[in-house]
Amino acid sequence: MTLVEMLTRCPRAHDPERGAEAVASLPTLQKENVDLIRGTAGSSPYLAGLITKEATWLPKALEAPEAALAAEIAAAHAAPSEGIAEALRRGKRRVALLTALADLGGAWPLAKVTGALTDFADAACHSALRAGLAVQIKRGKLPGKTEDDLEDAAGMCVLAMGKMGAGELNYSSDIDLICLFDETRFDPEDFHDARASFVRATRAMAATLSEMTAEGYVFRTDLRLRPDPAVTPVCIAMEAAERYYESLGRTWERAAYIKARVAAGDSLAGNRFLRDLSPFVWRKHLDFAAIQDAHDMRLAIREHKGLGGPITLPGHNMKLGRGGIREIEFFTQTRQLIAGGRDPDLRTRGTVESLQALAQKGWVETEMADTLTDHYTAHRTVEHRLQMVQDAQTHSLPNSDAGFDRLACLMDCEVADLKADLSERLAAVHKMTEGFFAPAQPQDRPPHLLDEEMLTRWLSYPALRSERSREIFRRLRPDLLARLAQSSRPEEALVAFDGFLRGLPAGVQLFSLLEANPQLTDLLIDVTGTSPELAQYLSRNAGVFDAVIAGDFFTDWPGQSGLERLLHQRLDAEADYEARLDATRRWSKEWHFRVGVHLLRGLITPAAAATQYADIARAVLSVLWPLVIDQFARRHGPPPGRGAVVLGMGSLGAGHLNAGSDLDLIVIYDPLDHDMSEGEKPLSTRPYYARLTQALITALTAPMAQGRLFEVDMRLRPSGNQGPVATSWASFQSYQAEEAWVWEHLALTRATVVAGPPDLAEDVEMFRREVIALQRITAGVVAEVAQMRARIQAAKPPTSLWDAKIGPGRLQEIELLAQAGALLQGDSSGQTEAGLLAAVASGLLDDAQGRELTQLHAFYARVHQVARLLSDKPLDAQTLGPAGRSFLLRALEEETMQCLEDRLTACYTRSAAILDAALALPDPETGAP
Repeated sequence: MTLVEMLTRCPRAHDPERGAEAVASLPTLQKENVDLIRGTAGSSPYLAGLITKEATWLPKALEAPEAALAAEIAAAHAAPSEGIAEALRRGKRRVALLTALADLGGAWPLAKVTGALTDFADAACHSALRAGLAVQIKRGKLPGKTEDDLEDAAGMCVLAMGKMGAGELNYSSDIDLICLFDETRFDPEDFHDARASFVRATRAMAATLSEMTAEGYVFRTDLRLRPDPAVTPVCIAMEAAERYYESLGRTWERAAYIKARVAAGDSLAGNRFLRDLSPFVWRKHLDFAAIQDAHDMRLAIREHKGLGGPITLPGHNMKLGRGGIREIEFFTQTRQLIAGGRDPDLRTRGTVESLQALAQKGWVETEMADTLTDHYTAHRTVEHRLQMVQDAQTHSLPNSDAGFDRLACLMDCEVADLKADLSERLAAVHKMTEGFFAPAQPQDRPPHLLDEEMLTRWLSYPALRSERSREIFRRLRPDLLARLAQSSRPEEALVAFDGFLRGLPAGVQLFSLLEANPQLTDLLIDVTGTSPELAQYLSRNAGVFDAVIAGDFFTDWPGQSGLERLLHQRLDAEADYEARLDATRRWSKEWHFRVGVHLLRGLITPAAAATQYADIARAVLSVLWPLVIDQFARRHGPPPGRGAVVLGMGSLGAGHLNAGSDLDLIVIYDPLDHDMSEGEKPLSTRPYYARLTQALITALTAPMAQGRLFEVDMRLRPSGNQGPVATSWASFQSYQAEEAWVWEHLALTRATVVAGPPDLAEDVEMFRREVIALQRITAGVVAEVAQMRARIQAAKPPTSLWDAKIGPGRLQEIELLAQAGALLQGDSSGQTEAGLLAAVASGLLDDAQGRELTQLHAFYARVHQVARLLSDKPLDAQTLGPAGRSFLLRALEEETMQCLEDRLTACYTRSAAILDAALALPDPETGAP
């Protein structure tokens, strides 16, 4: 397709005479292209010169612009070392002229224009680097390298940064490059010689590209984005660069690497370097502190360039001024830095594609992303027109009427319309981005909650010791106090917040997050005022707030299988075993926090929370057990025989946990006929599985950087604490068939295999059902359960009225009776409701008692769930804050605390009486109950 067939607009000639001269220089020009050439040359002296210089080449290029562009890029990529400077300058002229005509005529969209300029820059860098290295190799200056090593630049690579890295070069861009070499390609004694050669090759490449000759230049080249450019050579070793970024890298350098890519040289080494640098660029936690860094950078640029005043069109900088291109780029890159560590889909280079990715993931409203994209495209188009006039790296609007008239001619619009559009767009961009970087503070002063004594105390807390955290908190404090003042009891809410702040080890990230997301302040106040335990946890793990704003915090519960999938995705990004254990802890805390917040806010019931806590624990065990096995097998070989399953007991087996539940586990292994493992350090089967089980316990309980996952209780295994930590399949079967106590069979009614090989899991489950289905004498089971109940009552009295688990008539006793019913009726479901129905069928309860105990059990379960969320210690209602009491009453559906206490007392009495009757031991003399 010819260029004229793609035109959607046509520039006008600001200087008709110059336009006519350009047309006259092209005698073979088709008449359809006359207006385009006249308008272009008549408004751009630079392009007029290019048209005259390329008069022979241009007419044919206009007939097939896509092919002409591809030919020039290919020629640049293959340019021989001899005559390379002239060849690249000729290619640059032609690409600059063709893209300008396609841009001015609306034949190519902005992305096509900037992409064409970038592709030519890549090709030019490739050839210039190759030529520079060829000289060093030919002279024997690059140790051990021959011409064959030019294929991958002997381990050197050129990283394209900024607009070149993003594929967004503007019409008269500098190109920002970082040159590195892979020091592992050389012996240590050759390092300095190699570095010196790469430095010379880099300088030669830069000179080839940027030196002004009679033929012009290719690209102005900037090498100053490298680490510490004042003291480092123009090409540095990758290891040295990594050390710099790990120890001294700043936020602006992280932002720069969002767009970095390998443009020339050794792509394998360059891409490996970028992968290794990924943790520096993309933080694991949501990084809202980057907002303040970007804001400070914007203000510094404005101050340095003198661009801090109001928006006035004459002389306004379309790139760095208010409402300009850089504000859209900063807005986009800062959002990417905030969330890109958690979501690789946000690690895109181009501004437009990044805005769309942010919108798709909910980090930017779709309408806002579309609006900013439109403004960005319009701003870049104006920027190109400004630069086309004299091929100057300028971004400033004209200062004269004549300059605006020329710009309007290039834009193919009227001056008044151009100015109105520019003013509207600049103001809109400034309003949207300034609100993000500098959130508005409340105008009305809140009531004077904060006395001088408390303010002084706050400034002594670890979270407020740095100047940066104090500055962010100073801006945050008015909004925070206003929200505290709106709570039902402001003074008590403030005291609760004070406790949270006191335990916060660092403040910059959390304060930045709250400043950028004011709605989180309400949640923080709610949590700190309601649940001191949850607040203390939050103060030590403020990173879990990441999950609240990550887009899926309030979506439907994914279930155990969904959780397993999400955990696998999280762990796939980790490099080693220790990192995976820490990542599992971080992941588990985020999901525990979600359940707690949902329960606190009334989004789920206590019963739903119990199921969700169990889903998290089961998902962790299902994913972690194979990881533990793989790690253990590295030294001792894979598990001999069929491997081992993890049996979840008690509340885990039943699928109902709370915020602070331990995990009751049994490990059962089947070695078949194997005596030893096969590995670097083989073990006989019994110690193998004992140590493997201990490795699992360590993986769950070790206090790592992210704390513990769960406490583990193994006392339900055969022979309790006296038995081995792992039980062989054969021993488990014989023990349960011949030696187990009734209480151990009761425990089996709530057992579930939660991890391990499916065939062994199926066998264990089948055997469990067989044991439960055995015929038993009702009186014998009742007697055993009654004795157990008496022993528990003697050993563990209830801690308070609010201990709904342990005590006469409470959860544990009702569940014991349900397990007895299940054992007598062969019910293996593990559910208390089903067990109570079985107790009715066994004659231990009548129908009314069964229904009543079921309702009481559900009520006690709600009390226990809510109490454990409020505190991991026995609940003391007297010390509970107003928000905590309000939550307790709402969750348990009572009007006052007195009514709730009276209800608990009455319910305990009633359920204890029912249990007394059901489990009454017979009189030893008369045999009567």
